[in-house]
Amino acid sequence: METISKQPDTTPTTEVPNNYFRFHFPHIHLGSVFGDDWFSLKAEAFARFFGTPVFLVGQTVIVAIWISLNATGFARFDLYPFILLNLAFSLQAAYAAPLILLAQTRQADRDKAHADADAQHREALAKASEERQTLAVQQSEQLLVLLQQNTQLTELVKELSQHIESLTSDMHSKFVQSDTK
Repeated sequence: METISKQPDTTPTTEVPNNYFRFHFPHIHLGSVFGDDWFSLKAEAFARFFGTPVFLVGQTVIVAIWISLNATGFARFDLYPFILLNLAFSLQAAYAAPLILLAQTRQADRDKAHADADAQHREALAKASEERQTLAVQQSEQLLVLLQQNTQLTELVKELSQHIESLTSDMHSKFVQSDTK
């Protein structure tokens, strides 16, 4: 019975990391402009709310009601030049502008952190690709060496087979000669 020797598996294995955001961890220390407390989160949410259709439609409805109530004479708390409405808009703008700018700064910090993490990820991918190419070159060189050795062994087997054949022919001819005598 022939035994087949099993060679160890030399196939390179690549482990898939469980944490796909591992490149973002170095940027966790980056604090936002507002911070991460209750006020900062609410201020950013409020600043983001200013650009939504709900806010724009709601503000338009409130202004339309305000003007129609005062223009028709149904209520007389802010007459025609609507100075109180103008003051409300000024107050809203005074608070909205800094909140929007701070929210943009906070988003820019997050974008920078993500860009840095993405750059590190691209570098890691490039390094892994380079390692795979190096491994492929090494394996190709090993394969060429093995093919060369296989060719040499095949030539040696051919030479030995020819030598055995010639010895067998010689022995056969000597036995046949001795039997005929």
